[in-house]
Amino acid sequence: MNILRFLLTIIFFTNILYAQIKDSDFAAIDSKVIQWRHHIHQNPELSNREFKTADYVASHLKSLGIEVQTGVAHTGVVGILKGTKPGKVVALRADMDALPVVERNDLPYKSTVTSVFNGQETGVMHACGHDTHVAILMGVAEVLSKNRTFPGTVKFIFQPAEESPPPGEKGGAKFMIEEGVLENPKVDAIFGLHINSGTHVGKITYKPGGMMAASQRFVIKVKGKQAHGSTPWQSVDPIVASAQIINGLQTLISRESQLTKEGAVISVGSIHSGIRFNIIPEELEMIGTIRTLDKEMKEMIRNRMQEMIPTLAAAYRAEATVEIQDGADITFNNIALTKKMIPTLERVAGKDKVFEVDAITGAEDFSYFQNEVPGFFFFLGGTPLNVKESEAPSHHTPSFFVDDSSMQLGVKALSNLAVDFLKAK
Repeated sequence: MNILRFLLTIIFFTNILYAQIKDSDFAAIDSKVIQWRHHIHQNPELSNREFKTADYVASHLKSLGIEVQTGVAHTGVVGILKGTKPGKVVALRADMDALPVVERNDLPYKSTVTSVFNGQETGVMHACGHDTHVAILMGVAEVLSKNRTFPGTVKFIFQPAEESPPPGEKGGAKFMIEEGVLENPKVDAIFGLHINSGTHVGKITYKPGGMMAASQRFVIKVKGKQAHGSTPWQSVDPIVASAQIINGLQTLISRESQLTKEGAVISVGSIHSGIRFNIIPEELEMIGTIRTLDKEMKEMIRNRMQEMIPTLAAAYRAEATVEIQDGADITFNNIALTKKMIPTLERVAGKDKVFEVDAITGAEDFSYFQNEVPGFFFFLGGTPLNVKESEAPSHHTPSFFVDDSSMQLGVKALSNLAVDFLKAK
């Protein structure tokens, strides 16, 4: 009887020691999370320029008694929170950078910030929801710092330049890894989320394995011969050659990519050439993106672009070069880790609110963390319930909007994923 009583006592105190975080703890900081989000939204900063955002985050973490590292990969902030005893190390990541987009929303916390991007003056806006990611992770840090009843260590990673660093600069997840963010202490697993403007508040979506595409940025330069617009026969027209190149690129998707295997996309996003209506210019530059969900297709498209583009230009007596740079890798959710953690999401959101979805051709440099350690990345619904999911403005647009009410579930999800992972054998 004494042995049984002893064992029951041990079980009782163990359950207290590693008790789940109460819903009231999340509700208590909800207004703070919203306030933090509004401040960050009104003060957006471009990639590798997140100086004020980093200071804002670091100040908050220090106020909680969390060990803080700053200046990681330029402006990154890392917080380390130790539990009640040694154990595993889990990392939680939020990205901090905004985009060169002029906000159209009529909000009390609307961004009116301007900056210079690629030599052009532009507005700056959190048009992809990174402001919510930062506020959510700040909330997680506060909740866990007040509930240190877990073994092991939580590492909070606030990452710059997810949208890619400026040309000629290093940045993003890859640079953070180079600077040792997954070491000292060594991370065993990493979790991250992304707010989704096309999913209703309260929902969580995910996919085991490849969830988001690899992204590559390409620059094509076409050189011809300048002439008067009235005498095109005296020119080598880079605009005409480029039109054929653009059409040719689409055949790499429609005729050479095995789309029954995985999706792929090539999009030209910008073309610059000429200065006057009656001058055929000498040069043209176009930039764009490649999205792939399969490593073999990624290499095939890269190789075929390098073969096709100079050849197409030559057919029109022009010359062309192409440079292709890697952006993000395939965002690959570790199968075993995903299976292990889905019950946590179902517990905090409700089983009827957690859905497995198809892969998308958006990209995330969270993928580089997943290449180093097991990782799980999921989407958090941000569309107000009174707006149809299909009618929500998309990411990277001036009307992008996600509702403040979405964030409490994000705080709950990341907090519980961290604690459940650390508690698990």
